[in-house]
Amino acid sequence: MDWRDQGILLSVRRHGETSAIIDTFTASHGRHAGVVRGGTSRRIAPILQPGAQLDLSWRARLEEHLGSFTVEPLRSRAAAAMSGRLALAGLNAVVSLLCFCLPEREAHPRLYKQSEQLLDLLGQDEIWPLAYLRWELALLDALGFGLDLSACAVTGASDDLVYVSPRSGRAVSAGAAGEWADRLLPLPPCLRGEGPASDPEIALALRTTGYFLEHRVAPALGHAPLPQARGRLIDLISRLP
Repeated sequence: MDWRDQGILLSVRRHGETSAIIDTFTASHGRHAGVVRGGTSRRIAPILQPGAQLDLSWRARLEEHLGSFTVEPLRSRAAAAMSGRLALAGLNAVVSLLCFCLPEREAHPRLYKQSEQLLDLLGQDEIWPLAYLRWELALLDALGFGLDLSACAVTGASDDLVYVSPRSGRAVSAGAAGEWADRLLPLPPCLRGEGPASDPEIALALRTTGYFLEHRVAPALGHAPLPQARGRLIDLISRLP
């Protein structure tokens, strides 16, 4: 069994004396792990940095085996990731969430492209938080927990939408919320793709997407806690000047 694909490196861990096991998000084969022989060597170790874009060749005797990777670098994102606190926190959040959320060997070509585009924006701090918010919405959608923010779940109206129902993931208008308003999640305009967004507003919107990651996605994965890297990113965004 063998294939060749492009992928984003998500994580690396040592395996034996000289090898490494890498977890990747590939364009056509989803999240896929494998052994890199000599992965701790001076030649290969610098290539194996989270966020790197790799050309991957995978081979195994049987499809269900872990298999081994041969890797070639396509694009390093190390310099962009080290350009500032936001870039580094953003990279860590993205790769951690992909490792956490994605089932193994299930293709998500659209999410892969969106993830690649987001990581290519690392270092562009003025636009990155909003791009990250849109990526989290895409992640929820790819996992089957997408939000419907087009119209009020109660009235069907498309104006004055200020809440999200934590049960249905649908928008709710101010007038329809009534006495339930304090139990609903915030729906800032940026969550619907409307208008310019301040960093505090983006942080508020990420509180809503985070609810669905924590209460819908995580339970489907056995109630594991969300990666701490995401929390650190949200905290940083909320404190940006």
